[in-house]
Amino acid sequence: MDTIEVDAPESNPVDRFLDSPGFSESTRRAYASDLADFGGWLERTGRKLEDVDVQALAEYTAELGRGRRGLAPSTIARRLAAVRSFIGFTLGAARVPAIALPPRRRRRLPDAPKLAEVEAILATADGEGPLAVRNAAMLELTYSCGLRTAEVVGLRLADVDFEQEAVHVLGKGGKERIVPLGERAAHAVATYLRDARPSLARGANDTLFLSVRGRPLDTSALRRLMRNPHRLRHAYATHLLEGGADLRTIQELLGHASLSTTQVYSHVDARRLRRIYDSSHPRS
Repeated sequence: MDTIEVDAPESNPVDRFLDSPGFSESTRRAYASDLADFGGWLERTGRKLEDVDVQALAEYTAELGRGRRGLAPSTIARRLAAVRSFIGFTLGAARVPAIALPPRRRRRLPDAPKLAEVEAILATADGEGPLAVRNAAMLELTYSCGLRTAEVVGLRLADVDFEQEAVHVLGKGGKERIVPLGERAAHAVATYLRDARPSLARGANDTLFLSVRGRPLDTSALRRLMRNPHRLRHAYATHLLEGGADLRTIQELLGHASLSTTQVYSHVDARRLRRIYDSSHPRS
């Protein structure tokens, strides 16, 4: 990795920046690549980090977008975000150049299955063997709680609280949240714990969902059940909005750090508001 020179007594400023507990592992990998590229550019242009101003970032942005590199606007925006965050971390917020980020491509609307399709997906796991019972519980929990695939396979036995009807979730960047446990999900998980998990368990292991060898699962286990299990999370958010939940509540339930991430579902909210308006307003 190209190093970034900083006139400071401490070494490895990039490593210290990337060690931030607020970064998910995927963000950490992306930012490491971004900063390595930026470090190479600083070296080629004979600059140090302290020399970076608006003009320097404008030149770097232009290089990213032209010629053989020709990066997408979204990639350039992420790279600049990494650089500006690193400058703020290393030199202080006052030293961050106030450069406008390039416009991102319009975010695609989530592909959320309708309720009938969700029911069909959940029905594919029906069966009587331990793995079928486990799979049914995983899919039901994914949809009923709006979990990411990594969150599902990362659940521990103590994370499911049947008495409080809640699930403790460890999300991206180590952020924790509590989500309600629905009746059907509770029944599916309880059935799995009673009828399937004992035959899968091998020794002391507090992971909720186990493989046929009694080991923790990885995210590929859910992808084998359906090509894109994240669609169930989209369905969770969409169906809650259609049922009257507000975006701020959905943000908390999904574990989004920013409301802007949740606002991708606002098209659903707009349709719901239109229906309310049409049915309620005398001039509609």
